[in-house]
Amino acid sequence: MHAQRLRTFVTHHPPEKSAVVRSKFAWKSLGIVVAITLIAYGLIAYIVAPFLWSRYERRHPWLADAPDVTHIRDGHPGDPLNVALVGSEDEVKRIMAAAGWYAANPLGIQSDVRIAVDTVLERPYDEAPVSNLYLFGRHEDLAYEQPVGDDPRRRHHVRFWRCARSDESGRPVWIGAVSYDERVGLSHTTGQITHHIAPDVDKERDRLLDGLQKTGRLASVEIINGFHTIREGKNGGGDPWRTDGRLFIGRIQPQSLQ
Repeated sequence: MHAQRLRTFVTHHPPEKSAVVRSKFAWKSLGIVVAITLIAYGLIAYIVAPFLWSRYERRHPWLADAPDVTHIRDGHPGDPLNVALVGSEDEVKRIMAAAGWYAANPLGIQSDVRIAVDTVLERPYDEAPVSNLYLFGRHEDLAYEQPVGDDPRRRHHVRFWRCARSDESGRPVWIGAVSYDERVGLSHTTGQITHHIAPDVDKERDRLLDGLQKTGRLASVEIINGFHTIREGKNGGGDPWRTDGRLFIGRIQPQSLQ
């Protein structure tokens, strides 16, 4: 009678798995997840990403030589590059003017004195000079700005450098760094008087391209994902910046089509 009851109990109440078995199962599951993660990382980092970047370089030969950050005169990192225009120098000048950007005056005693006085008196200076940043061993080829009100302390500005290589159609390429000066103060690295940029450089990149598109003179805009591998840093003045890593390329319509 007792034996029959025991058999009935065992049949309806099978023994639970031991803690050791459950632990082995958990470790096995974790191992599978880790293995899948490593395989996915390997595929993306060593196969997919290099393949996509090689396609970009074939379509845009100038990307092979393009750095992603400018430098100040002493070699310290400057502002990040985040925009490029394809077109002749005259086409760049025309579309920037049409979008309401002013060509910045070159640095010099007269312009330096004027911007200092206008900053103190809060008078507008639409063509105020910008400090030099360096790329390809030289300072910017073109510089533009858009003032904010009557205060030269705050302004949108962009610098462009002509790349040594042309695009696949043989047209010049101008790579640039656009940012927003939010105030004037002392450099965090040298103590010199300088403009300090806002950290969200992507906002200025998007704003610039939006304004250029509204002119009706852009044929297309292309986005290069992953242009920046390091997506935050500080410029030569010690100002922090951050980016989503994308480079926007605007193709200007040839003048014959405008």
